[in-house]
Amino acid sequence: MIDKIIDQIFIWGSPIVVIFIGVLLGWIIKKYFHKRLSALADKTKWRGDNIILNSLEPHIILWFFLISFSIAADSIILPESFDSFKESLSIIILIILILSITLSISKMLVGLFNLWAEKQGQGFPSTTMFTNFVYIIVWGIGVMIILDSLNVAITPILTALGVGGLAISLALKETLSDIFSGLHILLSGKVQPGDFAQLDSGERGYITNITWRNTTMLERTNNIINIPNSKLSSAIIKNYDTRESSFSVRIQIGVSYDSNLEKVAKVTKEVADTVASNVEGCNKDSEPVIRFFEFGDSSINLKVYFKAEKYGDQHNIKDIFIRRLHERYNQEGIEIPFPIRTLIHQNSPK
Repeated sequence: MIDKIIDQIFIWGSPIVVIFIGVLLGWIIKKYFHKRLSALADKTKWRGDNIILNSLEPHIILWFFLISFSIAADSIILPESFDSFKESLSIIILIILILSITLSISKMLVGLFNLWAEKQGQGFPSTTMFTNFVYIIVWGIGVMIILDSLNVAITPILTALGVGGLAISLALKETLSDIFSGLHILLSGKVQPGDFAQLDSGERGYITNITWRNTTMLERTNNIINIPNSKLSSAIIKNYDTRESSFSVRIQIGVSYDSNLEKVAKVTKEVADTVASNVEGCNKDSEPVIRFFEFGDSSINLKVYFKAEKYGDQHNIKDIFIRRLHERYNQEGIEIPFPIRTLIHQNSPK
């Protein structure tokens, strides 16, 4: 009796110890090794190592558990009637492991892709469309590996998908047109998320996202416009946010005919230089330009030119510059005239 109990303890105890050791190793690696690697990654300039570590971290214990559980299950000696059960259990463990690895790899590749797109500057944007493509490719490969591990013939499935894809492409002609138009928009750099653009049909606003079918535009009134990618691709677009960050901000000013123009130019330049150096959105590589250009009806007019990083930055630049210039003109005694009209009233004969 005691011998049987000892045998049972040995039979079931060893697998339990193996599982416990596997989970413990996973916990130790996650707790200590991963923590130290993350600390080292924070010291490097490349953010990709953080993305890789963060993609692996949630799955470490699960992977060690599944591997140790599989080893433990194989070590248990059971009657032949349980062989099919053990085989099914092994397949389930394998599927869970592949799904977990696929999830980790997809998250890693999307993160690295977004990092790469960010380093391209405005040359290649990271959008929902491209991240979805990455997910589909990775998960498609993962599903194929699972089917292959289940001894399912992949070739007939691929053939059926090809024939079915042809039929679907005919039925979803407009949808596919939107998808490929979206790719064309992104790769050509016609517009990108964050740009302020105006269409030939009159709509204008900020491009917030480019999805499978639509491009989302946010108007200044916070109205959202969803534009089919095929329509946007063929539209005439005025993109205010060029890639060279050279959007010009022009501000017109008028001073009195009695003003000392040299003093006006000096004071205006000082205020403009201060704004260009300190206000967010100004292109720091370009100095403001001041030009007198017109003898107006009641003033001598000049224009001040700034370079803004993006179209939307002009409003803040104009607001701050006008406030500060008005205050400085008051301090320096420079007059900003207003039009004067002389009205002659003629009495009509009685």
